[in-house]
Amino acid sequence: MRLPDALVDYTLLAGVLVALGTGLASLLARPSDAWIFFVHGAASITLVGFLAAKLWRVQARVRAGLAARSPTVGVSILLTLLAVAALASGLGWVLGASIPGPWTLLVAHAAVGVIATLVLVGHLRDRLYVPSRASLTDRRGTLAWLGGVALGAAAYRATDAIGTKRRFTGSRERGSDAGNRFPVTAWVADDPAPVDADDWTLGVTGLVARDVTFDYDDLAPMETERALLDCTSGWYSEHDWHGVRVDALLRAAGVADDAAWVQFRSVTGYRWSLPLTEARETLLATGVDGERLSHGHGFPLRLVAPERRGFQWVKWVTEVRVTRRRDRSEWIAIHLSGLGE
Repeated sequence: MRLPDALVDYTLLAGVLVALGTGLASLLARPSDAWIFFVHGAASITLVGFLAAKLWRVQARVRAGLAARSPTVGVSILLTLLAVAALASGLGWVLGASIPGPWTLLVAHAAVGVIATLVLVGHLRDRLYVPSRASLTDRRGTLAWLGGVALGAAAYRATDAIGTKRRFTGSRERGSDAGNRFPVTAWVADDPAPVDADDWTLGVTGLVARDVTFDYDDLAPMETERALLDCTSGWYSEHDWHGVRVDALLRAAGVADDAAWVQFRSVTGYRWSLPLTEARETLLATGVDGERLSHGHGFPLRLVAPERRGFQWVKWVTEVRVTRRRDRSEWIAIHLSGLGE
């Protein structure tokens, strides 16, 4: 059954928006948000069939445009290549493929997906139209559309059986229980010079009864917590982390009654906030699996935030700031931190 042209076009648009939205949402996803990853994968694979239908329909127009050297057709071809690259890289990651270099295929998939979306916006500028109701409600076409969507969802579910073992986020295990011998990654440009523990201090500031300062010797490991670090670049690693409970630091400073957030600030300017209740349960680690943290993993102090993605585990922590409201500027800070070093 032939799919109506308008239905194909708008399904592609909706699929790209869903894939982009769920891809971005996955950066902050927690175990209870596993459905986000399913929707992302199902929407992406469903796009394959509808993209094929689109290409079949416009093949004659593309050939004519190439012969005439039409820039519009050139953009359409670029968009197609980007879409295929995004879909192929995502599927390749699921099936266990890899690429040379410091980044995983999952990172490449995310980058190409964002670029493809930007090109799509330009492509739609002069092409977006409102379809007629009849073109979207043809009975035979609707049945074919439902079949295509269902097939895409089933195909994505099948990758669980044929792909390599991975967490619900798509990440694969690397370096668990191996001390500091798990991947060292940095968000954007965070790469400070090694921190001298003798010159370093940790401050607890903000909405507290009194500012408190600790040096490295004050933070001798008092607790151990088993926690899994899941990095957005496509790997996870589980360890025993040793350090001091954030709640102990907050009690030493005395938290104000109207406090609601706790921000962890890095020596690089990088920062991230957690709700006060959750922050109290986190650990500031000085060691991992019986070893002192290495510089690459955040020595002298790294936040351990179970069920949070890796970029929220702030490294090289130098300040714990208690606030009434969340600092929204941290979304900018995490992309600029380290650039001025």
